[in-house]
Amino acid sequence: GVEPVIMVPRLDDADVPLAAQDPCALVMSLAWLKARIVLSQIAANRDVPADLPRWLVAADTVCVQDGRVRGKPTTADEARSMLRSFDGREHEVITGVCLVDRQSGARRLFFDSAAVTLGEMDPHELERYVASGEWQGKAGGYNYEDQLAAGWPLRCLGDPQTIMGLPTRLVLPAMGVGARPGSTVA
Repeated sequence: GVEPVIMVPRLDDADVPLAAQDPCALVMSLAWLKARIVLSQIAANRDVPADLPRWLVAADTVCVQDGRVRGKPTTADEARSMLRSFDGREHEVITGVCLVDRQSGARRLFFDSAAVTLGEMDPHELERYVASGEWQGKAGGYNYEDQLAAGWPLRCLGDPQTIMGLPTRLVLPAMGVGARPGSTVA
């Protein structure tokens, strides 16, 4: 029931240094940064569609393994190394969300996390995948839904939408979507 208007912030978050003590604060900060950039684009009337919705939603996702934050790989070698590090092990996927109510100016930041286990990968499949370039622009170097459909040995403990970058089960109620008439969304 929500019709999104997609505006891409002028930010390549693959270039953002990810050394952080608190990955949850990091993803919420990146989501807020993306929201601020889009709000600036709107204020400057740059690349702005005519009918903008009330809510601005921005999100960012990282993977964490052994205390190390892993974002989007920037090279094929980095993608290969990242995916090999996940092979046969569990990693955490954290998505930070920033909601801005354009009517009131109110802002809400939150995060969600899920655990993903990647079973042992066939080395030939890994090489085929890396060569395809499908890893580009994806936190951890993979898209959960696509790779699950491709037969990768993936298991998730938590919300798969969090892994894919937007936990709608949390976002929609925060926007009042699906709320009972007269109810207040905090």
